[in-house]
Amino acid sequence: MSGTSVLTEKWPVLGRHEQAAVWLQSWTDLGRAPRTIDPYARGLAAYLVMCERDDVDPVTANRAHIAAYVRELTSRPRRRGANVVAIDSGSGLANATIQQRLVPVRLFYDFLMEEGLRESNPVGRGRNTPGRQRGGQQRGLVPRLTKLPWIPSEQEWLGILQVTLVEPVLNRVMLALAYDSALRREELCSLRTDDLDPSHRTLRVRADTTKNRLERVVPYSASTGVLMSAYLAHRATISRARGPLCLSESRRNHGQPLTLWTWSKVVRRIALAAGVPRFSTHPTRHLCLTDLAGGVRLLLEEHLGLVGAALPRLDCPVRGLFGGLLGRGHQHGRSVGPLVHGLVPGRPRPRCTAVGLPAAARQDHRERRSRGRHRDAPRGLQPKATVTPPSRRTSRTSSK
Repeated sequence: MSGTSVLTEKWPVLGRHEQAAVWLQSWTDLGRAPRTIDPYARGLAAYLVMCERDDVDPVTANRAHIAAYVRELTSRPRRRGANVVAIDSGSGLANATIQQRLVPVRLFYDFLMEEGLRESNPVGRGRNTPGRQRGGQQRGLVPRLTKLPWIPSEQEWLGILQVTLVEPVLNRVMLALAYDSALRREELCSLRTDDLDPSHRTLRVRADTTKNRLERVVPYSASTGVLMSAYLAHRATISRARGPLCLSESRRNHGQPLTLWTWSKVVRRIALAAGVPRFSTHPTRHLCLTDLAGGVRLLLEEHLGLVGAALPRLDCPVRGLFGGLLGRGHQHGRSVGPLVHGLVPGRPRPRCTAVGLPAAARQDHRERRSRGRHRDAPRGLQPKATVTPPSRRTSRTSSK
């Protein structure tokens, strides 16, 4: 019960409700990640505190008590008040936070139903009922609001790169990888030295570090490759042992793996220095995917000869298109090339070539690009066929 003991010490209200402690312990025994158990315990503790304040038994609570809890969440003052970065700052938690607080309460009542302590779950959930009108959708207890992800503008991105230019090489290569490979924060901080393939400029994202538990191999640009070479040389001065790629250089944790919270603080400092307070560790992923989608659109225009409204919708499976885009070396809409400045004096900015392809495929790629240029050139400028001089020809007729 060590895991539950830590939670009850952090939230004493959990220890006063036996069923809540049993439910959390069952989730811990099933091997759920600590970063999953902790939000569940926080959300359930907030609900149990309200039940104790209103003298309500959580086992027998009904839908009216749940509605009162939702009303409290929507009117609760935010922890940072007016300093919240979001545009809709003010009182009440955000819609996504309310959804997160209701999930453990819903799962807790599912557990009570399985144990035979209740007959119904007072926390409703959205359902897709076949045969119902309007698509068969049944709305949940709280409507879910889906907002467009925020990405920095071109000027804001250049400001971020300008500030990162004076950062240590580790911070520069981490920001470059976060953009080029669209890595989440945990995926980035969990990279190991054996995940890298510098010859093909690719890296492997292990399944145990991803959100959906799916392993993948992603490329990175030539500029990031230069940064990676510089960092690996610098890392050798800290530790030559294989293992975590990103190592801390602080006096207290020298040579230890860099934590998620340290990287978040680094990005926060860069964002404030660049005057872009909304920038965090995740917008680089959205920025990369947005630029890749623009590249796919350009590929469709090039290969299909379609422009504007004639283009097909991009909600079809585009994994193959992304693979072709990256394999052909198509550049993103933005670049991390400025971060290479100062590492190799006098070295020109590297060009983006075919990434991750065998030698024969790269040669075919270059030939196809050359044929495309010659086909589009005016007739008078097209290269003439090379004629072998007669002295170098191998004549077989003379021997007959």
